[in-house]
Amino acid sequence: MRALLVVNPQATSTTPAGRDVIAHALASDTKLDLVETQYRGHAADAARQAVADGFDLVVAHGGDGTVNEVVNGLLADGVRPDAPMLGVVPGGSANVFAGALGVPLDPLEATHKLLNAIESGSSRRVGLGRADDRWFTFNAGLGFDGDVVAGVEQRRAKRKEATPLLYAKVAISRYLRLRREEPKLTVHLPGRDPVPGQYIALVSNTDPWTYYGTRPLRLNPGCSLDSGLGVFALSNVRTLTVVKHLAQATRSAPDPRGVHLLREDDIEWARVTCENPVKLQVDGDLLGERTEVRFTSVPAALQVAV
Repeated sequence: MRALLVVNPQATSTTPAGRDVIAHALASDTKLDLVETQYRGHAADAARQAVADGFDLVVAHGGDGTVNEVVNGLLADGVRPDAPMLGVVPGGSANVFAGALGVPLDPLEATHKLLNAIESGSSRRVGLGRADDRWFTFNAGLGFDGDVVAGVEQRRAKRKEATPLLYAKVAISRYLRLRREEPKLTVHLPGRDPVPGQYIALVSNTDPWTYYGTRPLRLNPGCSLDSGLGVFALSNVRTLTVVKHLAQATRSAPDPRGVHLLREDDIEWARVTCENPVKLQVDGDLLGERTEVRFTSVPAALQVAV
């Protein structure tokens, strides 16, 4: 088996020593090449080349952003049965997609599980989402969460570590600003009239939507990697409303409901529009500003070694 290990050396919990151990372990069962990313989009370029070169497996070792880039490289020409399998060895701060796959968060444990999957031929096909022409593995959204990702990226550029506390601080700051604004978003769903007046519009490809440390935030518990997309939108962001839905999202068996909540699980598509451009994020990666995005569910898009 030909395998490519794509390592993001800037990810939160990747280290040179860990990279070497993981590479040595994978090389025992595969003909292994290794790429360390050096620029934004490098992981996608490496994965795209791996498809052209006929590799059997591409392993992403980094955070969710690295996984997202690898997936977009593997599927740059669309879903194809001969695309290499994806392997995931977590190395970031959240590792949401790895958690959805049941991959251990410890990189060495994850590598051991991946080796077992290679030896036994264990894999599964998973569904993915698309935000226009960009693939995403676990979540996406316009507006508030895009602003949060932008704020975290600004602080990371100043050598701040991407900790749960940093995300919380940025989210609170952006929330206080959001409360002073008018709702901008209109959500379009299958079989329904457009729903204007939304402050927040979040799209899930799986459950949970993300984590705060080790605590899952479950906005669309009816979603999975085998189902359609979920939408979670709020038309009111007063403190009591937001606290209520945060409390619902952290329960062990959540079922978010409320008069200001627009929620759908397992749908084929959703479209979000706004008059003025707002920020778009997918899998925690900022993609700039948009006035309209169509989110689409693509079942069984990619083979994953698990």
